[in-house]
Amino acid sequence: MISRRELGKLLAGAGAAAALPAPASAVDCAVHPPPSPVRPARLAPGDTVGIVSPASLTFEGSWVDIAREQLEAIGFRVVLGDHARAKHGYFAGTDAERAADIHAMFADPEVRGIFALRGGWGTPRLLPLLDYDLIRAHPKVLIGYSDLTALLNAVHQRTGLVTFHGPNAGTNLRPYTLEHLRRALLSGEPLGTLANPTKEEEEELVARTYRTLTLRGGRARGRLVGGNLTLVAALMGTPWEIDTRGAILLLEDVEEELYRVDRMLTQLAQGDKLRPLAGVVFGYCTDCPIGEGPSFSLEELLHEHLGGLGVPALSGLAFGHIQKMLTLPVGLEATLDADAGTLHFDQAAVT
Repeated sequence: MISRRELGKLLAGAGAAAALPAPASAVDCAVHPPPSPVRPARLAPGDTVGIVSPASLTFEGSWVDIAREQLEAIGFRVVLGDHARAKHGYFAGTDAERAADIHAMFADPEVRGIFALRGGWGTPRLLPLLDYDLIRAHPKVLIGYSDLTALLNAVHQRTGLVTFHGPNAGTNLRPYTLEHLRRALLSGEPLGTLANPTKEEEEELVARTYRTLTLRGGRARGRLVGGNLTLVAALMGTPWEIDTRGAILLLEDVEEELYRVDRMLTQLAQGDKLRPLAGVVFGYCTDCPIGEGPSFSLEELLHEHLGGLGVPALSGLAFGHIQKMLTLPVGLEATLDADAGTLHFDQAAVT
């Protein structure tokens, strides 16, 4: 699937998108305690799930077909949002159309879960348009990653609904990814301890591909928040700014030069988003080039920004823009063990 930056290059000459909607008169989430978590009902084979496109368009209709076929192969019945194949500039329909698809899926009593088709960009434009009362009244599984970070965290902070940072419908559901998707969404058992793929699964003498790095050791407990670093930074100063107080912050990114990663982590620090944390987990910065001239390594940047916070900090957990990914419940309490490289959950993510 085409990447966010590749899409930008292809559409560099496209006309300007419609003007952004005026900000809603919403209370800043960051100054109020987070609501009590509301776990959605678990999914089961035979359930109907919906596919929506809150962000970028898809160029090839086959991408939509593959996404639908994957979910059907798990055993779900699948309905597509009315605008899943739509095009408005570089978005999958206008802001109003994309928001309407989300509303329709939450309002439909037959739909038990909602998958994002893909990421890209554009999801933050929908946040002022969403009916959070409707979502609160019809809690159900909502899952995606990358640009969907904005939607996952805004919905949780406004409604209490536990959302899921995990594969989009169009993600290649390799066995490890599918196993953890089922574990999070289809099982009523406690999630337990989540860890990276083992070296045996990777056919490596020692762990190389999925290797964790302890930035600062120790254990911490807090609710999970965050996701994609670019989106977490982009929400700063908005009514949907992520509340990090007492939380375990998830961060990851893709195709960002390291000076940009440095700049965004600096923004979070200066915006007082890192100081109140209970712990922090950086996943992967996939295909993040060093750039020209003198540079830090990613490891050096993470040590500098996260290793000195005085809280447990871990890098390399299997989430983000990678081939094998965990499904992580945003808003649910977890225990981070930065020495072992794990997250532990005492309860199921669904009811």
